[in-house]
This record gives sequence, C-alpha cells and structure tokens, in this order.
Amino acid sequence: MIRAATPNDAAAVADIWNHVIRDTVATFNSAEKPLSEVATIIATRQAAGRAFMVWEAEAEILGFATYDQFRGGVGYRLSMEHTVLLAPKAHGRGIGRALMTAIEDHARAAGNHVMVAGVAGENIAGRDFHRALGYQLVGTLPQVGFKFGRFMDLWLMQKILT
Repeated sequence: MIRAATPNDAAAVADIWNHVIRDTVATFNSAEKPLSEVATIIATRQAAGRAFMVWEAEAEILGFATYDQFRGGVGYRLSMEHTVLLAPKAHGRGIGRALMTAIEDHARAAGNHVMVAGVAGENIAGRDFHRALGYQLVGTLPQVGFKFGRFMDLWLMQKILT
C-alpha cells in the first residue's frame, strides 16, 4: 500500500537509494546517502508541500517516490522533477507505476504543471517505464553524467500534468 513517508522510514528508504547508487545507472550520483540526509529530505519535501511516498507491504518498504521543484527560482515553481526507486524484488509488480500515479496526482492537486524525469540514456528499462506512463523525450544531454568509469547521456523526459 502507498502511504506518506515519515522520517522513521529513512533507514529503509536509504537502503533502497544506496543500492541504486552503488549498483545501477539509475542515478549518476556515486556518493551514498546517509540516514540523516534521507530523513531531512523526507521532512523538508513534505514541509514544502511536496510528496514523499513509500510502498509498504507486510511491514517492509519496497519502493518510494518523491518530487521537488525542477530548478530553483520562481519561474520554475510549477515544474517538478521526480525520483522513483524500488527494491530489486519489487520490479515488475506495478509498484513503480502506482507510486508515480500517486505523486503525479499529488503534484497536479497542488497546482503543478509539469513533471520531469532525468533518465540515464543507457537505462533502457527506465526510459521504457517513463514512456509507458506518458513521458516524452524532450532533450538529450550527451556525456553529462560520469559513473562506473564512463561518461553517460542524460535523457530529459517530460509529462504535462494539467
């Protein structure tokens, strides 16, 4: 089931996030997130009126999704960028789609206009996932990411919410 995250969920969220950081190209970040930083992200996003949601089943968090303003400045105040990450055993079960629907609905209800996805060009599953949810490729930034000893492209994908 989907529910709003609390700072008490930070350890489980950090476990998922740090696995993705260590082992995948779903993020170009290579520095793991400490528990205190994850707890702060959860609290500050929610205090700012943004969503930070988790999928919990049998007292285990299997994934999370959140969003925040795409870029700083008042001109971008209605454009959001999201993160959706799942534990390995949660893939292919509809959890990612459900989390995305929940945060898109939240963002739309809050009056936001656009949701942006930054997807590694070589993350084919991530690109296909976003296409299936109605995101369109709006730009490619060649070789802006560096991880695992190589440069990678960033795909910017967008969905108009309103």
